[in-house]
Amino acid sequence: MLDLAGVERLAAEAHAGQTDKIGVPYVEHVRAVAAGVAAFGTGLQMAALLHDVLEDTPLTAEDLLRAGVPFGVVATVRRVSRTAGVAYHAMLQQIVTDHSATLLKISDNAHNSRADRAAGLPAADRERLAERYRAARRVLWPAAASEDVRTIVSTVNPDLLAELDGRA
Repeated sequence: MLDLAGVERLAAEAHAGQTDKIGVPYVEHVRAVAAGVAAFGTGLQMAALLHDVLEDTPLTAEDLLRAGVPFGVVATVRRVSRTAGVAYHAMLQQIVTDHSATLLKISDNAHNSRADRAAGLPAADRERLAERYRAARRVLWPAAASEDVRTIVSTVNPDLLAELDGRA
């Protein structure tokens, strides 16, 4: 069975050579998402490190299991991964039925919503993605305890705290 360090190595290998939309090594995104859920345990950190491998790499859930990733971690990764034919909003509705998946997706959303990450995008993309992430937060945040959302947002994207405080 892989430990957290082993899962981090697996994620780094899986995303080797990939960059995000602004040219930053992609593994930095999954590490930031994992940092956001660190307070909720090692299993959730593992899932956060792997949350994009099923969508963005050739690895399958079966590959993860064979590599020694715990079953529960793989189940969470599968839950937050896009499925062909499932609309984004419908996927969010499925995610919020699972506490771990919800926390992971809140961390992912918070990191994707960082102004410094969006700044490198064309204005039209920035605006479209900002609205998409705001709409997702309207689904995700009510599905988790406010203290949990605050813990994640404080770590990953403190700029969102004003939005969080405004919804209370």
